[in-house]
Amino acid sequence: MEQHVVYLALGSNLGNRAVNLKEAIASLPPQMEVKARSDVYETPPVGFADQDSFLNQAVRAETYLKPEQLLKHLKRLETALGRKPTFENGPRLIDMDILFYDDLVLYSPALTIPHPRLHERGFILVPLMDIAAEFVHPVKKKSIRELALFADVSGIRKFE
Repeated sequence: MEQHVVYLALGSNLGNRAVNLKEAIASLPPQMEVKARSDVYETPPVGFADQDSFLNQAVRAETYLKPEQLLKHLKRLETALGRKPTFENGPRLIDMDILFYDDLVLYSPALTIPHPRLHERGFILVPLMDIAAEFVHPVKKKSIRELALFADVSGIRKFE
């Protein structure tokens, strides 16, 4: 079965945020084999500011799932872990987003890969630097390290 390298962004700002991230990573197998994980970072909320800060982490994994299957799988995991529907950029128990899938560029009604706003989001780029600094964004043609130079990383700190 063909394996694909995927990068995921994980985030949580409700409940025990660190435990939520650990449980999310633990829930990925057997469909995904985690190969690397970033440090955990505490980050200010984006979009809707009147909420608690997030813990964010990036993961590199291998999967046999196709992109749309992977998205459905992650959404099922979020629900199983206790995520409730909210509004855009609102608080969430767990959020799992596909950042990259090999070097695929995909625009479908259900899914855009690479993640459409990752290149401007410090809360994604800082954790991604830990595990994929030299990975080249297949659309922007810049490495994660280069993209991070231009992102707002204010207020982002390593979570102990």
